[in-house]
Amino acid sequence: MNTTLFYVIIAILVLQFVVETVLDYLNARRYDDPVPDELNDVFDTEEYQKSQDYKKTNYRFGLISSGFSLLLTLGFLIFGGFEWVDQLVRGFTENAIVMSLLFFGIIIIGSSVLTLPFSYYRTFVIEEKFGFNKTTKKLFLIDKVKGWIMTALLGGAILTLIMLFYQWAGNRFWIYAWILVAVFTLIMNLFYSKLIVPLFNKQTPLEDGSLKSKIESYAKKVGFDLQNIFVIDGSKRSTKANAYFSGFGREKRVTLYDTLIKDLEEDEIVAVLAHEVGHYKRKHILFNLTASILLTGLTLFLLSLFINNPEVSLAIGVSQPSFHAALIGFGVLYSPISEITGLIMNHLSRTFEYQADDYAKATFAAHTLISSLKKLSKNSLSNLTPHPAYVFMHYSHPPLIERIRNLKR
Repeated sequence: MNTTLFYVIIAILVLQFVVETVLDYLNARRYDDPVPDELNDVFDTEEYQKSQDYKKTNYRFGLISSGFSLLLTLGFLIFGGFEWVDQLVRGFTENAIVMSLLFFGIIIIGSSVLTLPFSYYRTFVIEEKFGFNKTTKKLFLIDKVKGWIMTALLGGAILTLIMLFYQWAGNRFWIYAWILVAVFTLIMNLFYSKLIVPLFNKQTPLEDGSLKSKIESYAKKVGFDLQNIFVIDGSKRSTKANAYFSGFGREKRVTLYDTLIKDLEEDEIVAVLAHEVGHYKRKHILFNLTASILLTGLTLFLLSLFINNPEVSLAIGVSQPSFHAALIGFGVLYSPISEITGLIMNHLSRTFEYQADDYAKATFAAHTLISSLKKLSKNSLSNLTPHPAYVFMHYSHPPLIERIRNLKR
């Protein structure tokens, strides 16, 4: 074992936990801050108390679940968990690809089983208590199984191809792996709603009526070609609302959650879509897709520099270097860089949200978007007074108060 790298990995994991815990604590201290005057109409007294209880419950639960995850990971590292799994799969096969698939399969399934009670508690205790959960235990289990199967099929296929590239091209494997992941990302962006969503939700075309007419009228006004408007049955899992665009060109579509249609007035729904159209018109979607592909290339290039270094494998406690062990070691060592790129992307995302709000204000109506944002915040019991440090580290959207002030300018 490389003792230095081992302790570096331990230090990274502990430091990340400490930073997240401090941020959560700072954020929690702001829960009882006075609500800004512009947001006094979001909650009444009873609803505000409910939102405070919801945030505090999630805060306490988050401390327990993140603490458990840290102890589980540290225990696995310190007491030779990776070595045990590595030796187990080596007893089944000598094929490097099969070995890697079994190695990651055991770790992912084991982790999923151990953390399943936390997911169950969040869904059927916390979300149930505050009126959000609509899923059944049967549907919850089916979703988990489907997720595991998708991870096995898609993740297994991508890992297999990457390892084949590695065996064939050596250190240059990252170029071919990058092309593979880029193509996969493009396909998912184009056909996500057709390939993945139907596995979990039912999508139906929006019925003819005043809402559809208003959406089509707005799209025509701003020169946005929109042929596909769908409604998704999000209410079978949660009362929380959402809407999103997916695809490009002829595959472009708008998807509205049925909960969004239930919670908002028709003009408010159009205002939300105007915001989404703003992202499309300002080319934010294309930028994010390009940035994601470039960051993937950077990650794979750096991986190619470390994958053949046996010290990276040995740092997680295995006795024999391998591609799969080096992949895990690299993943932890790379995480500080990932945090930095994440901060940059979050900052850009918040900037893009302001730009999309400005587009909706210019092409539709600011006051309608404001009322929709307030309703969505109310219905999700969102935090109206987040700590600036927490926002800086984690928020991809500006806080509600900042968005409203921007819209009122």
